[in-house]
Amino acid sequence: MKIIILDGYTENPGDLSWDALGAFGELTIYDRTSRTDTDEIIARIGDAEIVITNKTPISKAVIDACPAMRYIAVLATGYNVVDVAYAREKGIPVSNVPSYGTAAVGQFTIALLLEICHHVAHHSETVFAGKWASCPDFCYWDYPLMELDGKTMGIIGFGRIGQATGRIARALGMEVLATGSRPTEEGRSIARYTDLDTLLSSSDVIALHCPLFPETAGMINRDTIARMKDGVILLNTARGGLIVEQDLADALNSGKVAAAGVDSVSSEPIRSDNPLLQAKNCIITPHIAWGSLESRQRIMDCTAENLRAFLSGSPINTVN
Repeated sequence: MKIIILDGYTENPGDLSWDALGAFGELTIYDRTSRTDTDEIIARIGDAEIVITNKTPISKAVIDACPAMRYIAVLATGYNVVDVAYAREKGIPVSNVPSYGTAAVGQFTIALLLEICHHVAHHSETVFAGKWASCPDFCYWDYPLMELDGKTMGIIGFGRIGQATGRIARALGMEVLATGSRPTEEGRSIARYTDLDTLLSSSDVIALHCPLFPETAGMINRDTIARMKDGVILLNTARGGLIVEQDLADALNSGKVAAAGVDSVSSEPIRSDNPLLQAKNCIITPHIAWGSLESRQRIMDCTAENLRAFLSGSPINTVN
């Protein structure tokens, strides 16, 4: 049985092992495959029965050109890179990896917030540059330092990751507000569920943890920002398309939004003309909240289990 991994590098740049997947058949691994060259995608899949992808798209044209394909595994939770409806029509199961990054993404969201509150990296850099050694006082700070205790965090999207972020915020002494389509008792033990307008107007910090759907695309825009507190902090470790980036840049430059920390943008890799690159008080990280060694090992383990279940005739974690 032939197994193809189209874009394995971000999942495994060399610190994990592909052996669990290789045990199922003849495994070929490509670090990267073009996301725009359909001919290259088709040529690399060839007569493989098992196709594993992270961000390389599997379109209707690719499925039609690769009739040996029996199963598609996505090395991520999001599966929008696959035409799942057409795969279903052709009888090809598509699996994903749910819940692998809950702890990592929650932790990273708070890391962005703490960096905004304390500018740890900046102050360390100034010390190594000699500023402390030449300082007439015993200490200094170049930015206002902010306590989170007693402040309010609003979390838009209160699933597993949103709740993980909420637990840490609670431990820091914050009140937590949440919006979510399906309130749960576990969620209520962490946060007070409320409507979006109340969350926007009441929160000192707003964190985005909702999926990118047509109804959520661009939900952070000029109008919703206007409904936020002056000086709010915005965090996005979900999807870049949730934000109208020019509107956020304008709000940062005007001071309406005091600071933002984003780990995902609308087009990735980031375009050089992205307005957030020129905005004030904006931290941008290269979509790495998910990427801890532990999270990536869970992706590997779950993908192997997904494939094992498919081959045994009882597919799991299928999205179609």
